[in-house]
Amino acid sequence: MNFIAVLVAAIVPLIVGFIWYNPKVFGTAWMRSIGVNNPDEMNAGPSMALVFGLSLLFSIMLSMSMVPMVIHQMGLMSLLQGMPEAKDAKIELLVNGQAIEYAGLFRTFGHGALHGFIGSLFIIVPVMSTNALYERRGFRYIAINGGYWMISMMLMGGIICAWQ
Repeated sequence: MNFIAVLVAAIVPLIVGFIWYNPKVFGTAWMRSIGVNNPDEMNAGPSMALVFGLSLLFSIMLSMSMVPMVIHQMGLMSLLQGMPEAKDAKIELLVNGQAIEYAGLFRTFGHGALHGFIGSLFIIVPVMSTNALYERRGFRYIAINGGYWMISMMLMGGIICAWQ
């Protein structure tokens, strides 16, 4: 696991959030969707230091969980763990009678972004949308937050996958 890539990817949701939830982008629409009409009402909760600190912690946890989702070699490496003939840089497998080099396949930004999109679409959005439905939030709330997580996870997956 490349811990530097994981930490850099963990910062992505904070950066995207600063842009996405800016009043000139989706911030005003998002506040209306949660019933807040005055930005000063947002300061009534926990301190922003606590909010950003916990957000970063949760982003690190999400980033770490994305590693096996976007890097296919993680499953292979766990199978070959402890085998002295398995090398870090190149691993040759016998698949259908043909040897293929596996270590560098699918390690691109686009491939990681695709898996980030799939993960957000099939994990984050359903969980978030279920909560939103029970909280009686509207489609605008779901679309704004779902879009935020799709963009964030696509960038996170791209960074993690491409950073070798």
